Amino acid sequence: MTSKLSLSEFRTRLQNNTEIGAPKATLGQVRVFPVSGAIKPFYGLFDDKTFSLTVNSIVSPTFYVVKGKYESINNTLKVDYSVEPNNKFQLIWSRFSPIVIILAINIFFLFFAKGLRRASTIVNLFLLFMAFYSRWKEEKKKKKLEQKFVRIFEIK
Repeated sequence: MTSKLSLSEFRTRLQNNTEIGAPKATLGQVRVFPVSGAIKPFYGLFDDKTFSLTVNSIVSPTFYVVKGKYESINNTLKVDYSVEPNNKFQLIWSRFSPIVIILAINIFFLFFAKGLRRASTIVNLFLLFMAFYSRWKEEKKKKKLEQKFVRIFEIK
């Protein structure tokens, strides 16, 4: 993909919109109170050819990172990026923990609380709702991260 920006403008925007730090170390949990000015939209690392950025938010951290490289070819800035999970274990845990919890709750109701069938139905419906909601919310955060990256760096 290409960017409307020049190489120097792209690097300037990287510097102006990125809080420096390793995305894997903090998992999106960054500073609460700004010390040196306003909170920047991205948190991550970058150099002269590559970048690795995530959302700079303590309220709504995400499991995803925008990783890529950029170079200037014939006065056109070419940006190759992908949105990847920050940590494979986190992604697996967020996808499969609701299933494990549903199984554990059902085994509990099956063996230890035989008289609470209505409660098990309500609990199961609630857990299913939470499982689908959490997956939907993570996909929404992933899409929002990519849209913010494309908007700030004017990628087409």
